[in-house]
Amino acid sequence: MQPFEENDVEVLEEVVDTDLYNLVVFNDDVNTFDHVIDTLIDVCDHTPEQAEQCTVIIHHKGKCRVKNGSWEELVPKRNEICRRGISAEVLK
Repeated sequence: MQPFEENDVEVLEEVVDTDLYNLVVFNDDVNTFDHVIDTLIDVCDHTPEQAEQCTVIIHHKGKCRVKNGSWEELVPKRNEICRRGISAEVLK
């Protein structure tokens, strides 16, 4: 059995201040489950399972955070979701 050796390890800490936002999709009485699921797969790169789970949450809770990221990343996704007739907002 070898004795425990302590090695000096240099730790580099860099704090990057990033503001994370949430892309939130809201429920409505117009769009079908399939349309919302297909949109989340296309726009947010969700797996079919993720998209289905988010759609169920949207239906039952009235909204769901479907993606997190920077403002610059989420605004084009929000615009595309809205272009497809689904209500969405980028929120802090």
